Amino acid sequence: MQKRELGKQGGGPGGSGTPAAKRGRPFGSTNSNLAAAAAADAAAPSTLLGPSLQVHSSFADQNNKRIVLALQSGLKSELTWALNTLTLLSFKEKDEVRKDATPLAKIPGLLDALLQVIDDWRDITLPKEFIKTPRTRSLGVNSIVTGFGNEFKALGSNDVNIGNVSEASMQKKSTKSQPVEWWLSEDGLFNLDDEGRAEKQQCAVAASNILRNFSFMPENEVIMGQHRHCLETIFQCIEDHVTEDEELVTNCLETIVNLAPLIDLRIFSSSKPSYIKMTEKRAVQAIMGILGSSVKAWHCAAAELLGRVIINPDNEPFLLPSAPQIYKRLVDLLSLPAVDAQAAAVGALYNLAEVNMDCRLKLASERWAVDRLLKVIRAPHPVPEVSKSQLLVVYGACSSCQPLFLRKLRCGKL
Repeated sequence: MQKRELGKQGGGPGGSGTPAAKRGRPFGSTNSNLAAAAAADAAAPSTLLGPSLQVHSSFADQNNKRIVLALQSGLKSELTWALNTLTLLSFKEKDEVRKDATPLAKIPGLLDALLQVIDDWRDITLPKEFIKTPRTRSLGVNSIVTGFGNEFKALGSNDVNIGNVSEASMQKKSTKSQPVEWWLSEDGLFNLDDEGRAEKQQCAVAASNILRNFSFMPENEVIMGQHRHCLETIFQCIEDHVTEDEELVTNCLETIVNLAPLIDLRIFSSSKPSYIKMTEKRAVQAIMGILGSSVKAWHCAAAELLGRVIINPDNEPFLLPSAPQIYKRLVDLLSLPAVDAQAAAVGALYNLAEVNMDCRLKLASERWAVDRLLKVIRAPHPVPEVSKSQLLVVYGACSSCQPLFLRKLRCGKL
């Protein structure tokens, strides 16, 4: 099925010819250092690696496998080194061109290894009351032969006497005093206590930040957008936004917004191997849940995500059943004083009204919806493109149901 022209134009509000803008910038970039960086790039030879520590291809080929093995090792020192290295390598200025760079998402096994770091944290985030506690083994505690390791010492000599029995019981008491996880006290391994959980959480957040930075690179978008394990992990983190780490959820949201124009929800029912059993319905419900969040950055990102995902006609069957709730929440966002929330809501409403006739009918038939649209038009938005899209939304509603709209105007209901 052919994609809409709007999708080819980036899905931005108003159907502008420029590609869809990325959400935010990679961490560490500011407007103030852009001019200095540009001047330094002009004066420096093109062979220099630069401050972003881009590794030359000949060197990267020798270390790509080591990075993947370090992520898979589970050792704290190796995992920390790999995450710190990838954080530097994945950062890239907006206009920086790296001709000798290897797309990091194309390194064999790297994307799955990063996702496994997040999955490992997700596996231990259950509340403590749901974790099975160690079972006390008291069977045969007063016997010579218990079946738990002391029978060999007790029966090793020919004369079994009371002294041997008391010695075996003393050895048993000394072994009981040792903690069960004593062998996990090595510096290179993660403990199963609160400190180990906190370290696992930090690694998961760092891995999500690397994925976020990867999503800003055009050469990585297609691979990540068509990688089922990647989408399943991201949507699962978004689905559990109420209990999950805030920074982890934010990184996953910004990643999925960058990949949104390439997302086809049918991937969750495809023949590609599944790791989390995510479905199209669960993915849409995860977006709806984050859209209703009170956190401004989250519901703005969810509105922007919906506006980009709805462009793909293959996603319509999964999104349109929730169109009434989406439409109502987007109109609610228009009443917020935050200009970025209004911009995200207008962009999503524009695309939703283009594909859903019911949305246009409701916009024209409900006074409170039209009133909020007109309020944004009366008070011009700082971004002219937003006001233009708002006018196009109102125009589409008027043209779709002109008699109803004019009747309300004559009756003074609008």
